[in-house]
Amino acid sequence: MKSTLPEMTRVYQNHHLDSTRWELYTPRDNDVIVSTAYKSGTTWTQMILHILIYGNQDPMPELGSVTPWPDAYFHPISRDDLGSWMAGLKGRRILKSHLPLDGLPYYENVKYIIVGRDPRDVFMSLFNHYWNYTKQFYQDINDPKKLMGPSFPVCPDDPREFWPDWIARGWFEWESEGYPFWSNLHHTQTYWDYKHLPNFHFLHYNNMLADLEGAVREIASFAELDVTDELVERAVEDTTLSNVKRKIVAADSGEDSDSSMFKGGANAFFYKGTNGRWKDILNEDDLQLYRQTTEKILAPDCLHWLETGEKPYK
Repeated sequence: MKSTLPEMTRVYQNHHLDSTRWELYTPRDNDVIVSTAYKSGTTWTQMILHILIYGNQDPMPELGSVTPWPDAYFHPISRDDLGSWMAGLKGRRILKSHLPLDGLPYYENVKYIIVGRDPRDVFMSLFNHYWNYTKQFYQDINDPKKLMGPSFPVCPDDPREFWPDWIARGWFEWESEGYPFWSNLHHTQTYWDYKHLPNFHFLHYNNMLADLEGAVREIASFAELDVTDELVERAVEDTTLSNVKRKIVAADSGEDSDSSMFKGGANAFFYKGTNGRWKDILNEDDLQLYRQTTEKILAPDCLHWLETGEKPYK
């Protein structure tokens, strides 16, 4: 167990991330930060919190209006306006981050929900996400006027061609996996090292699938929300996987549409949400590479949690 509090020791800047944008963030006592590497239930968790916090308001604020993603370098809110925009948000803020803890500021008065998923399931979901990027998105994200570092490569057509780099090559020099995005395993381990902190809560994708009501109540309890059974029931009904996808697809219109980002619009962003598809794709050589990388990066109890959802503590 680490005895000190987390500290930022890295700067993450690439085609998707700019960790320095968090310099414009001023914490509030009731802020909740939802952190995942990617494709592990980020939006799902945000939507649950959105209903639990704002579900009794009529009308509810739009999800995007209370859920900033500060580390997105391509965020529609410019760096110059980001600080004032976040400060001007009314009510409780639900912030999103894809940064490992070594690149994210830590505040004792802020709550952190870290969502995990079996890395092999993350891979399958990420490949679908990556493969569906449009030519327009590649052009936008690789704009030389804004790009920090090397350009973002186009996704290969075969997931097994994507696998070796993703599981055994880092984008940043201190990472050993995650290419061409950023780390997945290292991301989780940086938070797991501080799992004893009272303002950290670990939520697993498997458990959300198996017992959504239990996950909703778990989130409400950790966030110290006084919720009624009726509101919990609404959150469960509105955030089943089918309803989450329906909402995202329905919202896929106007200037914030995903249609210029994904070939299939929001349908591509939120694909199947199922686990185990990797079993039909990855062979024994692929899995041996996976075992070598996880052994190098993850503590055994962290790996066990990611693969099963079983917490070896508390």
